[in-house]
Amino acid sequence: MNGAQAVATTLVKSGVTTCFANPGTSEMHFVAALDAVSQMRGVLCLFEGVATGAADGYGRMTGGPAAALLHLGPGLANGLANLHNARRAHTPVLAIVGDHATYHKRFDAPLESDIDALAGSVSGWVRRSSRSAEAPADAADAIAAAMTPPGQVATLILPADVTWTDGAQPAPAAIARPPAQVADSVIDPIAAVLRSGEQCVILLGGAGLYRPALEAASRLAEATGARLIAETFPARLQRGAGIPAIDRLAYLAEFAVGQLAGARHLILAGARAPVSFFAYPDKASYLVPAGCDVHTLAVAGEDVAGALAALGQRAAPDATARPAPSARPELPTGELTGQSAAAAIGALLPEDAIVCDEANTSGIWLPAATAGAPPHDWLTLTGGAIGQGLPVATGAAVACPGRPVLALEADGSAMYTISALWTHAREQLDITTVIFSNRSYAVLNMELDRTGATTTGDVARSLLDLSRPTLDFTALAAGMGVPATRAVTAEEFAGQLRHALAEPGPHLIEAALPAVG
Repeated sequence: MNGAQAVATTLVKSGVTTCFANPGTSEMHFVAALDAVSQMRGVLCLFEGVATGAADGYGRMTGGPAAALLHLGPGLANGLANLHNARRAHTPVLAIVGDHATYHKRFDAPLESDIDALAGSVSGWVRRSSRSAEAPADAADAIAAAMTPPGQVATLILPADVTWTDGAQPAPAAIARPPAQVADSVIDPIAAVLRSGEQCVILLGGAGLYRPALEAASRLAEATGARLIAETFPARLQRGAGIPAIDRLAYLAEFAVGQLAGARHLILAGARAPVSFFAYPDKASYLVPAGCDVHTLAVAGEDVAGALAALGQRAAPDATARPAPSARPELPTGELTGQSAAAAIGALLPEDAIVCDEANTSGIWLPAATAGAPPHDWLTLTGGAIGQGLPVATGAAVACPGRPVLALEADGSAMYTISALWTHAREQLDITTVIFSNRSYAVLNMELDRTGATTTGDVARSLLDLSRPTLDFTALAAGMGVPATRAVTAEEFAGQLRHALAEPGPHLIEAALPAVG
């Protein structure tokens, strides 16, 4: 058995059965090994950023890693943006990067680069295998590292000769360790704070936004009057009718400051103390109110739900959670806008859906419109590197083949990773993609004004404009095998969305919104 076959077998034994791949010459023996290790599903992606984003989406939904197979340093570099998002999401991801054969590196071939340095910028663990016999154990260690609570990117670098050399044997399966329990010495003082009568805010993040933690937090809020707020961009938020509702911290710093105003205590449960996404002239970077004490109940790698439940036993032993009521908007009519599109989505969202939200400015009405829809998962842009939505939807659909996936995508960010549609078609994934087409980087039009940058002409605005020519997303989708339609009214959008959600397989709807800019 060669190194590649032994590594692939070790991955499967450890539960890694999916590989999102954009391989090159250095990875050919790993590619060939997938024929010998039939339990590993190989999913071809036409760009490395799609492979890494898909691995992120897969990990968010399963809690375990997928592999992303990348070609040398440039291939890894192409995938870095979505590995950055995965790092911020604390997603377990295994990045396997091929390299030149060990004896070839000294010749400085054209694709030679510092893979270790690139990997270190997004990875919590990096290792380079030097011998075929050691590579399977390195792979098991990589999986264990990726699964280290709360999850991280682990990068394994496999030189070509390590993969093709015979004499390797599979390593024992990796063993994941559970999250650490929070000590009573941490919980008891926070229980006292909640019973003090002073205004408290509980900021939830990570696993704190799964249903068990939300129910425990809701009981605390009902008993003590504490306010619940979710981090701005959750990796995975479970929500909908029957699940306690929670507002997310606003993206705009001044709105976030308003949400936190008056708080005497800020309790962090799987979240970090809030900061502004960017620096702005004359606006705060650190968003905790003056005079507010910050208490950390549980960090991301700890048992957040368990800590909240234990806190509830002390501060709210008899309280019950408040579930969100079942409620749907009426189907909209008339002009198609971000608001009417959100109403249609709220009216039609199926039970157990997975929503991958990179709608950006077009999506500001979505949380309210979908709050009372049947239970669903909501995945967001955790690290701010756009081009995540379509790849994350890819991985989520592969991870959960029985669940409908709805990818809500802004037109500008869609173009970063538009080739994900080809993988949707090739794998016949049940993904309905909605492109909010306003022909602009609308968020940057807003940021241009907020940063105080002075513009006196058309040059600056032209760099934020997506017309001349106008992108034709129905043609782009059809060219990659995805059935596509275009809606210009609210009625058309609702009808097309109903049809797409009812029919298995990939679909795309271009929602033609009023132009911005």
